[in-house]
Amino acid sequence: MTTNPKAPRFRIRRNSAKPRTGAGGDDASLSPPSEDGFGDTAFPGSAKAGTVSASEQAIADIRREGLTGRQLRMARRLAQKHGMTPSSDFDAVHLLRAKGIDPFDRQNMIELVKKEDDAQAKAPKSKSGAAVKPQAKPERKVGLPTKIEPKPQNLPGEHIPQAPGGAMGMHEIERIQRDIARRRRRKLTFLAARVGIFVLLPTLVCFYYFAFVATPSYATKSEFIVQQAEVAASTSGLLGGTPLAANQDSILVQDFLTSRGALQRLDEEYGYREHFSDPSIDSIQRIQSDASNEDLYKHYTKSVKVGFDPTEGVLRMEVAALTPDMSRVFSEALIGYAEERVDRITERKRADQMRGANESFQEAEVKMIDSQQRVLTLQEQMGVLDPASETSSLMTQIGSFETQLREKRLQLAQLMDNTQPNAARVAGVEGDIERLESLIAELRAQLTTSGGSDGSLASVTAQLRMAEVDLETRTMMMQESLQQLEAARIEANRQVRFLSVGVTPVPPDEPTYPRVFENTLIAFLIFGAIYLLASVTSAILREQVSS
Repeated sequence: MTTNPKAPRFRIRRNSAKPRTGAGGDDASLSPPSEDGFGDTAFPGSAKAGTVSASEQAIADIRREGLTGRQLRMARRLAQKHGMTPSSDFDAVHLLRAKGIDPFDRQNMIELVKKEDDAQAKAPKSKSGAAVKPQAKPERKVGLPTKIEPKPQNLPGEHIPQAPGGAMGMHEIERIQRDIARRRRRKLTFLAARVGIFVLLPTLVCFYYFAFVATPSYATKSEFIVQQAEVAASTSGLLGGTPLAANQDSILVQDFLTSRGALQRLDEEYGYREHFSDPSIDSIQRIQSDASNEDLYKHYTKSVKVGFDPTEGVLRMEVAALTPDMSRVFSEALIGYAEERVDRITERKRADQMRGANESFQEAEVKMIDSQQRVLTLQEQMGVLDPASETSSLMTQIGSFETQLREKRLQLAQLMDNTQPNAARVAGVEGDIERLESLIAELRAQLTTSGGSDGSLASVTAQLRMAEVDLETRTMMMQESLQQLEAARIEANRQVRFLSVGVTPVPPDEPTYPRVFENTLIAFLIFGAIYLLASVTSAILREQVSS
């Protein structure tokens, strides 16, 4: 995107002649007014008029060529170089072409630029070394305002640095170097002093304490694991039979060993406070005789360390004491406390199982006895020992009597087939048939029809059968309850959770603590980190305040 160039505006006096302006925005030179009253206007038909019209036609042709402003300016400078006084940029192009000079030839432009550079090199320079362009007296143009030049001010001159090889330059450089070296030495001295006071001195104090003042202590290490003794059916789960199944119990044991309850019991039974209150112990490790329970517990957490590995399920315990024997005693006592705690983990569960099994067995036993008594009562009341055998016996008798009845009926039919049957024999056979029928009816009545307070045999059989079924059911329930009771008793006798010691506590023969080199190195790193943190913080604060 291009914008139209802005030309400067000038106020023209009324009594001045109107200047002519070229196409490139440059003002043409003004000719003085003629004295004949016609100005620059040529008389028609004269030779001047013909020349003017030819030059104007040439300038008009040059205008139509579309030359750039840079080309026109170069043409004007080239015309001035050849001593021409063109009235405009287009007139400069016209005059150069009239003399046979190509104003846009590259060689001419290069020579023009080179001469301008030589002229700038020969120009006088200021104190700072920059070339000073000669101030040409501005040519006053007719009808234009006069440019006012600013008056020079009396300002201090620019500082001229001395050459490095000069005497004054070397002296200044040496002075600056000595000053830098002195400041570096002073900073290094202050740094060494700060490091010595805040890092090395406390480290030396810690080394002296660990090496010559600290009372040696003996640490006994032990390892144990909380195992789960489950039946085979309960180990079929995802975590059954793996160390992860007893992780909760192991964490519970770890918390108990590092609790105030374990400390209180250890102090009451083995005198933990008295052991560490000996006056021969250094003041840092010694427990004061009037120390509070919190101070005693803090000392206990430093002396007894219990770690738990969840991947293996192993508990690692380290107990430190002033003598090897006491460290072993403390370690064994804590392991015993842990075993009791593990036994108590499932004690309530086992007690609930045994109580429920006993109650269930007793109830089943009572109900079985009641059923047995009911069966016995029915047998005594009805006079029937076994209803099934009684029924079988009656059915056998009825069957035999019915067989005899059929035989008698056949014999009667045989007698009646005679033309003159024997009346006595017929009467005897008929009597036998009647007696057999009445006997069979009586026997069948004993099976179905109730007779007396005892009832029928079918009723007696039904009651006895129901009582016997109830007795069998109660007997089966009692047997199951007895099995559950035995299983609960076996489960109670066996430890569901038990503590297995892998590494027994063995007292060391040499002091375990203090570790002089390791503790001194840790102290040095701690003090160094504190110093660096404080230095960085103070530097940041100074930077923020100064900015």
